Amino acid sequence: MPDLRRPRPTARLRLTVLYSMAFLACGAAVLALTFLLFGRTTPAGVPSADPLRVPTAEMTVPSATVRQAGRYDIINVPVAVLRQLNVALDDAPPVISAAQRAKLVGEAKIQVNYDKRQLLIASAIALAVIAVAAAAISWLLGGRVLRPLSTITAAARRISASSLHERLALHGPDDELKELADTLDSLFARLEASFDAQRRFAANASHELRTPLTRERTLLQVTLADPSSTAGTWQAVSRELLASNAEQEHLIEALLTLASSEGGPGQREPLDLAAITSADLDAARPAISRLGLNVHADIQPAILDGDPLLVQQLVANLIDNGVRHNIPGGEIGVATRTSHGRAVLSVTNSGQVIPPAEVDRLFQPFQRLGPRPARRDGGHGLGLSIVRAIATAHGATTTARARPGGGLAVDVSFPPMPGPL
Repeated sequence: MPDLRRPRPTARLRLTVLYSMAFLACGAAVLALTFLLFGRTTPAGVPSADPLRVPTAEMTVPSATVRQAGRYDIINVPVAVLRQLNVALDDAPPVISAAQRAKLVGEAKIQVNYDKRQLLIASAIALAVIAVAAAAISWLLGGRVLRPLSTITAAARRISASSLHERLALHGPDDELKELADTLDSLFARLEASFDAQRRFAANASHELRTPLTRERTLLQVTLADPSSTAGTWQAVSRELLASNAEQEHLIEALLTLASSEGGPGQREPLDLAAITSADLDAARPAISRLGLNVHADIQPAILDGDPLLVQQLVANLIDNGVRHNIPGGEIGVATRTSHGRAVLSVTNSGQVIPPAEVDRLFQPFQRLGPRPARRDGGHGLGLSIVRAIATAHGATTTARARPGGGLAVDVSFPPMPGPL
């Protein structure tokens, strides 16, 4: 049984129907106007007051008054002669009677009505033929205009997670379709960067989790293979395993914090950034004292709207990063302020010289400056990435710059407090 379903209403079909209907409407309007003007300009009859006169008269003029101009003769007739001619025409008897005139008028009306019908039929046929031609032309032009959509659809279906490097690269006029293709190319570029970052994150996380496990297994195997192992040896191994376990626990907590911060803040409430910063700075005093750092604190009230736990984690990570990557006897500066209604946190620290091109990379997960440290100081390269994730979740902007003498300066600017509803 044949499929009698309606054709799919594609954009090409809709454009063809719309163009054809618009042409038919305009053609019908032109046809109606032509028919109306034809009816007005065609005489409906001859006035019936007097019988129709077709007067004739003869007059002889001298040949001297006649001169030729091409195919025509020009006659110079005096005014008195013209008056005599008009009098003769007025006195001439009528040629046809009133009955004959009525018959002629009736026949003329019939002829006029017939001409109108013929004009209407011919115009309708011409309009129908041109409408079919216009529909065909609209179909072809619509297909040509919408051809880039087929290219975009085919490319979007072809591109997958394993081929995000491909682009539409649509060529043509700078119209809406070109803008759509460029927007999709930008989307594919962002997806490619996101997938690459996800793959790097998974690979780095696997490496960070596998490294302590490998170290623990090696430590146990060496101790078991040593026949001279004593209770003291096993106690030392146990302490090493506990330290390694604490490192793994710290890494897992950092990963969970990163995941939760990327998921967005929980319950928002008004917070004083100054109070949170003061508490975190006091908590970091032991580490600051061990390195002999000089602290420059300028903590002023700064109110923001955010998640208390996440904001506290952001401040703690920034201060911890400034202490951990500092140098003995170095400096660390912590400041809070309100600028244009926005709460701003600034943390600066001395330390190793950082190339400006490497600053943004430090905010990516598991990224460190230089080779991985041999010491286990609890750092896994997640601190600044957590800072950026929490700031992004709160709509804050993070600005980092390398200091000329070494170290880093980070500013986090939170959005203004929402106004009353």
